Amino acid sequence: MAELSTMARPYAKAAFEHALASSALDNWSEMLATAAAVAKNDAVAAMLASPSVTSAKQAQSFIDICGDALNAGGQNFIRILAENKRLSLLPLISELFEAQKAIQEQTVDVELTTALALDSASEENLAKKLQQKLQREVRITSVVDPKLLGGVVVRAGDLVIDGSVRGRLAKLAEALTS
Repeated sequence: MAELSTMARPYAKAAFEHALASSALDNWSEMLATAAAVAKNDAVAAMLASPSVTSAKQAQSFIDICGDALNAGGQNFIRILAENKRLSLLPLISELFEAQKAIQEQTVDVELTTALALDSASEENLAKKLQQKLQREVRITSVVDPKLLGGVVVRAGDLVIDGSVRGRLAKLAEALTS
């Protein structure tokens, strides 16, 4: 995985810098998400892996599949990736682009896992507290997992705050056995 990330990073950085310079971060984000979804398709992946298909043909087929989702800059980006045999890296390029975009925009995606669905007031209150702690704008996605018993697990990038009953019981058991 580290190898693929190393190969994808310069392309994501170049796309990000171009999008930032042209004030088109959202547009490039959408284009890369579409291209990543196309690259994940089994039929497209098979076409990309085929040695009998030229890079120019791969690029044109890819552009045709994406249709109007790609502007001229996006089409040129696809052609460059095809020439360098990197179209299969599009899902990772899109992911790295989104990470750079989140840093630029001072935002963070937070996943809240709870045993029961939170009401909007509780979710909003939690979002405000997380925004203060992380010093970024918070975008919340809620997930319900009845296995938690109670409490909440917060995931924001590498940060995990386990405030669930299960997590607290596990910490208690660990403290008692050590």
